[in-house]
Parts: sequence; C-alpha cells; structure tokens
Amino acid sequence: MSTLSIEGALERLLLPEPGLAYLRHDRAGELRLEPGSLACADGLIVALEDDVAAEVRIDASGCAVVPGFVDAHTHLPFAGWRAEEYEQKLRGVPYEEIARGGGGIASSARAFAEATDEQVLAQARALAAELLRHGTTTFECKSGYALSIEGERRQLGLAAALGREVDQATRVTALVAHAVPPGTTAAAWLDEVEAALPELLAAAPVTALDAFVESVAFSNDDLRRVGGWARAAGVALRAHVEQLATHRSVPVALELGARSVDHLACLHPDDVAPLAASECAAVLLPGAELLGAEQTAPARALADAGAICVLATDLNPGTSPISSLPLIIGLAARRYGWTAKEAFLAVTLNAAWLLDLPDRGALEPGRRADLLLLDGPIAHTPYRLGRNPVEVVVVGGAVRHVRPGSEWRLQGSHA
Repeated sequence: MSTLSIEGALERLLLPEPGLAYLRHDRAGELRLEPGSLACADGLIVALEDDVAAEVRIDASGCAVVPGFVDAHTHLPFAGWRAEEYEQKLRGVPYEEIARGGGGIASSARAFAEATDEQVLAQARALAAELLRHGTTTFECKSGYALSIEGERRQLGLAAALGREVDQATRVTALVAHAVPPGTTAAAWLDEVEAALPELLAAAPVTALDAFVESVAFSNDDLRRVGGWARAAGVALRAHVEQLATHRSVPVALELGARSVDHLACLHPDDVAPLAASECAAVLLPGAELLGAEQTAPARALADAGAICVLATDLNPGTSPISSLPLIIGLAARRYGWTAKEAFLAVTLNAAWLLDLPDRGALEPGRRADLLLLDGPIAHTPYRLGRNPVEVVVVGGAVRHVRPGSEWRLQGSHA
C-alpha cells in the first residue's frame, strides 16, 4: 500500500458538508479554510489528519493545501501558434474579420494538417507539463482544429494518445461543429459529421460533443442537431455560445439538457436566471475575454444567482494561449469581482462535476488524492497576479512536481 501524508498546513480548503457533487456559487463563502493535515493511501485521501505511518511525508508549514485544479475547457492537442493574429487584434481588427480572411480556426487547421503526429504530441506534452507546474491535475481535450473528417479522427486519436502519456487525467470532447470548412456549408459539413460519427466516437474515449454558435460558425438549429447526436450517443452536450455576439443560444442549450455553456461574454440578461436555476455549468473564460478583446461575462450576476460556475483557461493558439489556472483565478477576481473562494471552487469541485469526475475536486476521505501545496494563503493567488504559487503537485497520491528549491518539504523513501 502506497501512503503519503501532508502535515501542518496553514490552510486546507474544505467543503461545507461532505459528499457534494457541486456547489452553487452563491454558497462559495461556505467553503472552510482550516489548518491541519491529511493522509493518503493507494491514491485516495483516507483521513484529514496525519497520524498514519507514511512512506512520503510532506511538510506543508506555511502552505495552503487545496484540491488539484481541473481545467475543463482546453483545445489540446493543437499545432503551432497565432501570434500574428494577436497583433492584429491589438490594432483593433475584429476576430470575425480575421476569421473571414482565412485566420482563426482555419489557420490552426492548416498548421495541424502540416504537422506530423509527433510534432503535435510534442507540443501538447510540453503544454501539459506547463499545466502540471501550475497545478492542473485533470484537463479536457477538444478536437475541432481539423476541418475534415479524417482530420477530426486524427485529432481525437492524438487526444487519446496524449491522455495515455501525461501525468494528469484527461477527458476528450469532440468539437464537431467548430468552424465551417472552406468550400462547403454548415449543413453539408454536419451531414458529413453525422455519417462519420460512429467512427469519430470510436477514435477516442469521447465524453461530450461540442458546438460553436456564432455568425462565423454555426446556428442554434445546428446546435439542436448536435444535441440530438449527443443524446443518442449517451454523451454530454457542451456549447461555445454568446462569445462574440448574443444569439440567445442558452435557452436552446438548456432545452437540450446541455452539461455546460461556455464563454457567455454576450449572455442576454434574461438568460441569467434560467441558467442559474439549471444543472448546466456556466463556464467562464476570462483569458479569452481579455486577449480576444471580448466583453466581460456577467459572472457576478451568475454567481449571485446561484449558477454552477466554472473557470477554465480555454488554452488554444488563438484567443487564449494561457496554461495557468492561477492566472485565470486572478483574472476572475479582478474582472468579475469574485472572492478567492469563489474562484477556487470554480476550478476544483465544480469543474470536476462538469467533467463527470465525482471522485475528485475536494479534500475529503474517499476522494482521489489530487492535491496541491500553495506557498501561502489562497487569497495570495489572485492578489499576486501572474505568479505561480504551486510548490508541490500530487496526482493520484503520487508526487508529480516539486518546485525547484522546495525539495526539502518531502521526506521518505519515495520522496
């Protein structure tokens, strides 16, 4: 039996009551911050104490201990970057104009087609390592950067391969309606996807289908079509909506039983209350808002209304080339007026619920031992914007990252 103990933490981020699947955001203040320790065995948390004999002991003095971060919206694996588009945005060129000129998703699709499998995986492995150093112990992967059936199948296969190679756990989403391939129509592309859907779902352990509703992408009727496929396949429906303009996609997504609606920068005020009352996560992406020159999502209103709020990096080569959830936590605090507890809830318990991973996201016995040691109180994470506070990362009860200079915290035969 492999055992690990974390001893003498300044703070532990604890749920207000045991066994929660998610916490509505208006209750985030009920999260408890208490000093103490915890013990792990065979990859699970077994006790909120340290009176067990452990092979590895971690001195957490001066540290906060929190659940491992769950990044529930990334676009890994992808190929290349789009820095030149960022310069265009800084000069005031709208994303719609960039996309219609062959940039945006189409640019990433070309880069993906030109890269070898190993080149794509090498970049993805390096980014997964960045995610790990910043505390991400579980992350989602998406397809959608291929714009061909064969390319979709390839990207899903590479996402599955990435999941087998990295230290973290992964989830795979088939973003089958991301952009309309050149020379065709949305309806014709979705006809192709529908015919190939069984083989796409077989290319990876797909847990969700996704669609992007926008003037340069797909419509609400297209979202309904993808939602029907998700229901028939027994997977979740997710949707990129209200990112660049208001299309009233949230009522459609709720009607379809979507697991999440993501972006929401242009969410209609009338849709806040129904979304907050539902069991559909509001996934907010402040990095994309900032770097994409988008509006700010009504995150304070969603939180106050009791929505299931989630934060994510949206790690992608165009609108949010960010791999740090601590930075996203800081942006959320500043842009949304959220507290540290609200932001931490959105990258732990609620994000794990969104990805249907009830075994993680909280510090309590029986949960998977995905844990972080932060080098100070959790309030310092948003306060010291842009700084990485992560000293030690534990994934499934095994130490997977130690910040250089912090090795002294580990003692034991497997330290």
